[in-house]
Amino acid sequence: MSQISPSTRVSQTAGGKTFFGHPRMLANLFSVELWERFSFYGMQGILLYYMYFSVAEGGLGMDEGLATGLVGAYGGGVYLSSILGAWISDRLLGAEKVLFYSGIMIMFGHIALALVPGAAGLAVGLVLVAVGSGGLKATATSLVGSLYAEKDERRDAGFSIFYMGVNIGGLIGPLLTGLAQVSLGFHYGFGLAALGMAIGLGQYALTRKNLPEESHYVANPLPRSKYGRIAAVAIAVVVVIVLAVALGLVTAENLAPIMAWLAIIAAAIYFVVILSSKRVTPVERGRVYAFIPLFIASAAFWALFQQQFTVVALYADKQLDRTLFGWEMPATWVQSINPVFIIIFAGIFAAIWTKLGPKQPGSPLKFALGLAIMGLAFLAFIPLAGGGANSTPLLAMVGILFLFTMAELFLSPTGSSISTKLAPAAFKTQMVALFLLSISLGTTLAGILAGYYDPANEAPYFGFIGVTAIVLGAALAVAAPAMKKIMGGVR
Repeated sequence: MSQISPSTRVSQTAGGKTFFGHPRMLANLFSVELWERFSFYGMQGILLYYMYFSVAEGGLGMDEGLATGLVGAYGGGVYLSSILGAWISDRLLGAEKVLFYSGIMIMFGHIALALVPGAAGLAVGLVLVAVGSGGLKATATSLVGSLYAEKDERRDAGFSIFYMGVNIGGLIGPLLTGLAQVSLGFHYGFGLAALGMAIGLGQYALTRKNLPEESHYVANPLPRSKYGRIAAVAIAVVVVIVLAVALGLVTAENLAPIMAWLAIIAAAIYFVVILSSKRVTPVERGRVYAFIPLFIASAAFWALFQQQFTVVALYADKQLDRTLFGWEMPATWVQSINPVFIIIFAGIFAAIWTKLGPKQPGSPLKFALGLAIMGLAFLAFIPLAGGGANSTPLLAMVGILFLFTMAELFLSPTGSSISTKLAPAAFKTQMVALFLLSISLGTTLAGILAGYYDPANEAPYFGFIGVTAIVLGAALAVAAPAMKKIMGGVR
């Protein structure tokens, strides 16, 4: 087992400015994430419709409320499983190996969705994709953070560039799988997602040897004497899950709230473990405390933003006028609008943060702005409420999703970056997992909240959520100066 102590670990700093002024290896991770997101968003773009479309239309014929809840639970499971990936990375295999094996699992999940019919294919495919995506997300973000020194002002810009790769994949995936679904059927769309992940794996296999040396090391290796105990715990967990499903304790109907509570409990345990660890210094402990309100704000943000795959997906299918010059655009294409804006504006945001350097807003204020803009996006639905089927102009949806994008660019790359900056040396990847847990909770809540959406009475839903987000953003902005004092020089 390879290992290295935090004191001897070396990060790439200002040298090697060969990829938009950033460390060269950012290009490798950019490309891997692009193809993984192609497969992930390509599959997710057609997932809800596959669940609730009738069997005659190629779907499974589920109730819409149940389908949106399951999509939220699945999305939450992706980020919840990042705990497992982060722990294996920090304690057993290292980030680089976990990323590679996770990609293989994702590919087989898409293959299951493509080839195995009915509910069995849905269950097997979603479990494999969720667990694999969780492992890949935690390790890819951690590896990007390892390219920069702690106070390198290029860090936020680097994550914005990395995020552009995410959204190039997020743009192309739903376009192509949506076309495949409309032209050939759902299973061809899932097969295309599998092909995208295979391309990403092939690229990564050819370039993984060029990643930084520290990517192969284990941050906090588990003593071999504890392997047996961990194996026994893992087997026990699997048995409990199987029994809970077999006995009807976990069902499709209650899966979403169970996932939400699991995310809350897991986050609480993580905070306690990190804050009580003897390997965490007083300065690092203060930084972890400062991360708690950011965690809450992040969960609230993602509860709104991830409704792109629940409420907004339903809205695109039923309320949106998708006719373009006599041709009806696939509903899945709406999910590519946000990535278009990300691709256009991510570089602009990165350039602004680089230009401002130490004068740029601190992370808490960026979070606050992201929440407030997200609230405005939901309030923008209110003038369109009550119009009936296919009544909302496509241009109006484009404008709303533009606000989604602005909010995302303030919060999401910043969240990934701040989780690496505030992380104690012994918990680098696991702090990234904590940020992903906030997304897990928010994504699950997006599915739960969708159950309260009523197309016949939309204004109260959009109004309550929008105002709540703005109030939370304002509260975080007020708290920002106090948070800065305990962040130990981190911005």
